[in-house]
Amino acid sequence: MRIFGLLGVWIVTSALLLASVATLQKAEIKKGELRLHFDKRYNKKKIKRFTLRNPYRIIFDIPDARLANSRVGKGLKTNRCEDIRISQYKRNVVRVVIETAKSYRCKAYRPSYAYRSFHISLPPFRAATSKKKSKHKARPSRKREAKAARKTYLTKNNPYKRGTGEVIVIDAGHGGHDAGAVAGGKREKDLVLQIARRVAKELKRRGYRAILTRNSDRFLKLSQRTRIADRKDAKVFVSIHANSVPKRKRHKVYGIETYFLQKTRDAKSQRIAARENAAVLKGTGRLSKHIVIDSVLNGPKIIESNKLAIDVQRHIITELRKHYKYIKDGGARPAPFYVLVGASRPSILIEVGYISHPMERKRLFSPTYQKRMAKAIADGIQSYLNHRKKELGF
Repeated sequence: MRIFGLLGVWIVTSALLLASVATLQKAEIKKGELRLHFDKRYNKKKIKRFTLRNPYRIIFDIPDARLANSRVGKGLKTNRCEDIRISQYKRNVVRVVIETAKSYRCKAYRPSYAYRSFHISLPPFRAATSKKKSKHKARPSRKREAKAARKTYLTKNNPYKRGTGEVIVIDAGHGGHDAGAVAGGKREKDLVLQIARRVAKELKRRGYRAILTRNSDRFLKLSQRTRIADRKDAKVFVSIHANSVPKRKRHKVYGIETYFLQKTRDAKSQRIAARENAAVLKGTGRLSKHIVIDSVLNGPKIIESNKLAIDVQRHIITELRKHYKYIKDGGARPAPFYVLVGASRPSILIEVGYISHPMERKRLFSPTYQKRMAKAIADGIQSYLNHRKKELGF
């Protein structure tokens, strides 16, 4: 009798639990809203809402709910969203994901006297890729996404070993009162800081310890920039700049160049070095330029800097030419840049492009172009470190 009693309690409890679960029977897009229709009243207070970024997503977890069948929520289309996904996230939790081009003010409510419906407002703007037809696959969890991102350096496109905490110093040129080159209302100091931050982020993702000489709009003296690399015992020092020419040449001259410290008779390299040195040597009147440069020109780090410059330049050109036309290779070149003098380690200076050239300037300030540039610079550094570990003794 006792067994029958327990069985009866279990049957009644299961029935009550099932009775409390609302079934999502239909999902539709109507009048700028996503409308969900259940078979019974649901508990609105228990619905959890949160957002995720990159890409921007608004997520609703509806507890005590189940999908009527696997077809519910499939085929929802609107030019206001990148994607709308509805799934059985857990046994009794239905998840709604609204992916948009950018954030917006989303209103979610239960209409008066419509206790079985739940309405979610969609963005008032068009999605960036609404015109493109694409099949969206279920997104992996954030942990899986992070794990996959950490493995990207092991793909065929980047077959180099992961870093083990090696220090790399990234120097964003100019800053503060020194705007660097200015053209089309854009300033070199802003551009190079944006790219430097992206390079540092990319390197950290690959297992390196990336340090910025400046992470804000401030001016650093020559000695301050290179001292950071020595104090942190960096494996390489990379200074990022943008090039410029006089107005009469602005529509003709463009391209990407990477420099290493060395004397040269090349007029172009001398001109570019002179422009960059004019700013970085402010406040360093005690330095004798001939003595300082001559003291390091014959060191082994100059040979390593040349190899680093070649690796980085090659990866930049290769990566950008996959996505853009008119990528001009200015080569890996020698020049007497003073910012490269003080660092007693492989050091290079990258001129990421000509801010004076209209087409190249537009690209340089594009977030997508900057990300690809940063990836290529990180690829070059990673390639160099992997190939030179035995030579450098680490």
